[in-house]
Amino acid sequence: MTELHESAGTGPGDAHFAVFTDRADAAAVARSFARPGSRTLAHPSGRPWLVGHWHDDEVLVAHAGGASVALVGCCPVDVGELLRRTARLRDLAELGTLARSLPGSFHLVGALDGRVRVQGTASGLRLVFHAEIDGVRVAASRADTLATVLNLEPDVAELAVRLLWPAPYPLFETSMWRDITAVAPHDAMLVAADGRTVRHTRWWTPPEPDRPLAEAAPLIREALEEAVGARTRQGGVVSCDLSGGLDSTSVCFLADRSAAHVVASTWPGRDPADTDLHWAERAIGHLPDVEHVVWDPDASPLVYEDLLGIDDLLDEPTIGVMDRSRVLHHLPGLAARGSRLHLTGIGGDHVAWCSEAYYHRLLRTRPLFALRQMRGFRALWQWPLGGTVRALADSRPYGKWLADTARRLRDPSPTTVATGLGWGMAPRLFDWMTPEAERLARRALLGAAATASPLHPDRGMHSDLEQIRSCTRIIRQWDRMAARTGLPMASPFLDDRVIEACLAVRPSERVSPWRYKPVLSTAMRGIVPEECLRRSNKATASMDAANGLREHRADLVALWEGSRLAELGLVDAAELRRLAVRPASRGLSDAILYSTIAAEVWLRGLTRGRTPAVPRS
Repeated sequence: MTELHESAGTGPGDAHFAVFTDRADAAAVARSFARPGSRTLAHPSGRPWLVGHWHDDEVLVAHAGGASVALVGCCPVDVGELLRRTARLRDLAELGTLARSLPGSFHLVGALDGRVRVQGTASGLRLVFHAEIDGVRVAASRADTLATVLNLEPDVAELAVRLLWPAPYPLFETSMWRDITAVAPHDAMLVAADGRTVRHTRWWTPPEPDRPLAEAAPLIREALEEAVGARTRQGGVVSCDLSGGLDSTSVCFLADRSAAHVVASTWPGRDPADTDLHWAERAIGHLPDVEHVVWDPDASPLVYEDLLGIDDLLDEPTIGVMDRSRVLHHLPGLAARGSRLHLTGIGGDHVAWCSEAYYHRLLRTRPLFALRQMRGFRALWQWPLGGTVRALADSRPYGKWLADTARRLRDPSPTTVATGLGWGMAPRLFDWMTPEAERLARRALLGAAATASPLHPDRGMHSDLEQIRSCTRIIRQWDRMAARTGLPMASPFLDDRVIEACLAVRPSERVSPWRYKPVLSTAMRGIVPEECLRRSNKATASMDAANGLREHRADLVALWEGSRLAELGLVDAAELRRLAVRPASRGLSDAILYSTIAAEVWLRGLTRGRTPAVPRS
């Protein structure tokens, strides 16, 4: 059984809960979810509806007639409007329309005539899981909440899948526990009045990418303004990342237009070639009311720091643990300056840019235009002509591509052109992963290939959606970690309305070898000064990663002493120890250790404070 750590308090921004139908047997099961400090929202009958942890400003509830609706998270709708919408509710399917009409980032839970509906966000930042407990179907916002009550251990096959670098869609969206079902971000789950029968129904589809940029830019600007406004409308003090890049700079300028006092936070990298501070100072020159904090780059943690001390309760492995110390390091200092919320520019890379894989279709529909653009991309990314031609000629459907990757898990890493113009990055396993790990991962890939459909028929849109959902899997865990420090984080670019507005832009105008993030620079014109919009690069922090690998090699060696993954027969701990003492080994600079470290750290977190148990195979 997964025990709660004593340090796992709930701060603002860390709302999590389980959902129950209005039945006596469900009420009996709900008692198993009560924990010190937990809260309950009740059905009109008085039976428990939501049980979990949240702060008052994270939940909005309305009861009208036989209908109940709860918004959990960030949404600027007022209770009067929610009450009016709830009073008009005649079918739970209408909640999909309600969700698509509201800004912010939130779970939406409805109850009507004994039935319950639960959905998260299309971005994947807020997820839904469910399981049967004592004959009752229970939904939850976190999988580990259900695993604790069911006394489950992680599935070894799922662990093998998470060792893939990377795990492709749909394999990264499954639960780590066999008896717990993950709901796809674009789906809602409905529990029938019998409390047992469950089904998934689609509530979100991506927009058609057919809107001219000139027409889309005001809509993108409005959506991002609403997303930032949803977090700043209460005033007070908020902090913002200000790297000088287009993403964080846009959020900072929008926040400055609000009632909140803004503290801008700049962390320059150690690399002398890093120009973040220069660009941040240019932006601050236009923000006289913003307090600017510049951190000492040499005092900031490196990648791989404190891996042995991580005790965050997470419901899946995440490569975010590699940067955990770096992400959280400055939050206490910002909280001491009065910040109640920290805004990031995370997600801008995923929504304001897009995959070059759109040119696979554009070559067939607008060949002359596509060929001109491809010449630019080849020069920009140094793609060889032969590899480019092969990637553009590859017309395999997604299932066939997925099946083919299962047969090439030990091949050299795929080329960047094959990744950029294809269905995504083909997964790989490395020398320290055992034949058993390979067998389990291959079986999972072939099983998924038999039934999987891409997220969109166009491989460009599929790649965009997959990258957004891969990103939010990390950010939802960082948000949980940040909440424990006392200063929650928010990433406005990952709100569904912002994503929709950006995805609707014609790909030919959204990604170009000749312009850097044309979507964002066009949308922010008039808000962000022109000189700030002219930046056409970003820092990579590669020196911090290389130095971290070197300076923390003792921790990496210790990580593989008594390795949980090795005990399960999934990795060769001796080989990993040899790599740890040779941080300059070929390939390590490409982050190929990340998925293995993430899985090991996660298993150690689960077993911290209790006798290790062997996961079910």
